[in-house]
Amino acid sequence: MNPLAKLIFTLSLLLGTTITISSNHWAMAWAGLEINTLAILPLISKSHHPRAIEAATKYFLVQAAASALILFSSMTNAWHTGQWDLTQLTHPTSCLILTAALAMKLGLAPFHFWFPEVLQGTSLTTGLLLATAMKLPPIALLYLTSHSLDSTLLTTMAVLSAALGGWVGLNQTQIRKILAFSSIAHLGWMAIIISYSPKLTLLNFYLYSLVTAAVFLTLDTTKTLKLSTLMTSWTKTPVLNTALLLTLLSLAGLPPLTGFLPKWFILQELTKQDMALSAVALSLLSLLSLFFYLRLAYCTTITLPPHTTNHMKQWRTNKPTGISIAILTSLSITLLPLAPMLFIMP
Repeated sequence: MNPLAKLIFTLSLLLGTTITISSNHWAMAWAGLEINTLAILPLISKSHHPRAIEAATKYFLVQAAASALILFSSMTNAWHTGQWDLTQLTHPTSCLILTAALAMKLGLAPFHFWFPEVLQGTSLTTGLLLATAMKLPPIALLYLTSHSLDSTLLTTMAVLSAALGGWVGLNQTQIRKILAFSSIAHLGWMAIIISYSPKLTLLNFYLYSLVTAAVFLTLDTTKTLKLSTLMTSWTKTPVLNTALLLTLLSLAGLPPLTGFLPKWFILQELTKQDMALSAVALSLLSLLSLFFYLRLAYCTTITLPPHTTNHMKQWRTNKPTGISIAILTSLSITLLPLAPMLFIMP
């Protein structure tokens, strides 16, 4: 892709995200979401492979439908209340439609079907944008309208997302699909707490983005797309694969790594809200996700394939690893000591 075109699309992504986050009128928020969608489509389809074109088409159709629902919910609310302000969404039907639209944009179950297919059809760097940056505007809208949303519907979708993200990801062999179902499961943790503590949702999203960026960039460095390739990458970059092992365990939420921090806070807040049953359900469903994280970690460092594969073992290379991977990996592993400071925050 032409570097100038790539720069324009990247700046458009930043512009769309900034417009949506900083707006307080529904029309401006919708315009920012549309700019985001139009900017990411060329990045998804830049390889000109039929799978990439299919992914771009699916992404466009789903995002267009979700944007239309957002516009419809805001117009319905304005029709009944005369308000276009983001924080003045009070009409019950508008709240339900908006919740469904944002769930569709994020990929929450039962609107999750498009996300694994789209992520599988893109490169790892574009997949990183889809899994992190493209979810920031819908998360921001959820944050701004959290007091109006139906907590029962969000809780149902959250538990369903955690269940489907863990269950369907068990038998996957494509790493991008595994990370897509991992994202769906993490979105369940974010959605269940948004009505009670929106700041915890933002904390979870920031830490999830941090750890996911470290995983995606590491996989992009080793050019790994499948489990069979991952098994043979140890001979190529052993130190980087060891760091990837810890980063995957952090993404699974195991203590004492960074990924345990948001889950700890969310379970504590759910207990305070007398939602112990939901907390137990999420904790048990996270064991499903833990299984495929452990399988990824096992393939990364602990074993070589016991049978003959079609992939040649890679020679060890001296290709330098980017400083960004080192910083992201370090933060993905070592941020748990920040917990006492976050506990005393208002």
